[in-house]
Amino acid sequence: MPDNSLLPNRKADHIRINLEEDVRSGIQSGFERLRFVHRALPELDLDEVDLSSTLMGRTLKAPILISSMTGGTPEAEEINRILAAAAQEYGIAMGVGSQRAGIEHPEAAHTFRVRDYAPDILLFANIGAVQLNHGYTLDQCKQAVEMVQADALILHLNALQEALQPEGDTRFAGLAKKIEQICRQIGVAVIAKEVGWGFSEADVRLLRDSGVSAIDVAGAGGTSWSQVEKFRMKDPRRARVAEAFRDWGVPTVEAIQIVRQVAPEMPVIASGGLQDGMDIAKSLALGARLGGMAGPFLRAARQSPGAVQDFIYELVETLRVTLFITGSRNLADLQNQKLIHQTE
Repeated sequence: MPDNSLLPNRKADHIRINLEEDVRSGIQSGFERLRFVHRALPELDLDEVDLSSTLMGRTLKAPILISSMTGGTPEAEEINRILAAAAQEYGIAMGVGSQRAGIEHPEAAHTFRVRDYAPDILLFANIGAVQLNHGYTLDQCKQAVEMVQADALILHLNALQEALQPEGDTRFAGLAKKIEQICRQIGVAVIAKEVGWGFSEADVRLLRDSGVSAIDVAGAGGTSWSQVEKFRMKDPRRARVAEAFRDWGVPTVEAIQIVRQVAPEMPVIASGGLQDGMDIAKSLALGARLGGMAGPFLRAARQSPGAVQDFIYELVETLRVTLFITGSRNLADLQNQKLIHQTE
């Protein structure tokens, strides 16, 4: 049985490694091969462009998500507060990191509580789906939602990461049925989220049939958690096993397209290797409702609150100008824009 007392140390390791080491996937997200058709005569004014939308009962000023990252340590608490305050100012969404540390160590729960800093944002709670096979029930899921006063619950799926962790939880059999039970009973939207390797068609069918409300594809192309775990390993043999998976996963663009084909009615959140507002715009044109990032926000938060606000400003303005020069007044118009696939 894993030693749960190690959770805070693991969270601190993850922050440090993400900031100090090269943990990029060996796969490209796919956004680099897409471009919009430029409109020299867009037939609208820039100030007509509207980036707002409504999702899960909350109004967003821009379709941007600060993806789930951290919690459970004093440093993580400060990062979460900085990110939440910026999300509130710009009217964007945010997810907190895995709340297992807050559930199993109640003294750490306050490191996830950001609602006081962001009373109006779309906010996601977060636990690992595999914990449903390790004693977690509807009670713990509700506890995670109530801990942060969340609008929805992310159940994240990280089979590869767990398989590589010395302390990993690898009992993934029968999870779809347990996810279905949570979806039926919890009373808030449930989002299925990968952590950087995307979803296959079979996965999307299982999740759709289990009743999840949305899918965050978290495809390959950004942070590789096999690389993160590699840098935690003291055994060089295990490190080499982790390195073998650097090129693993479904690229983000492909993962978005899979969800749109298999479950066209399912809201899609795009994450995994998005770097700027242009990548967010491309993900929206592919049919996503939100574009999420983690690493860029983590690095900005470590600099200063101002750096986070500057980064969001850049994302929003890039989105706004992209809509303008594609002739899109709003996000619905953007989803009707053609993307050109560039060949190498």
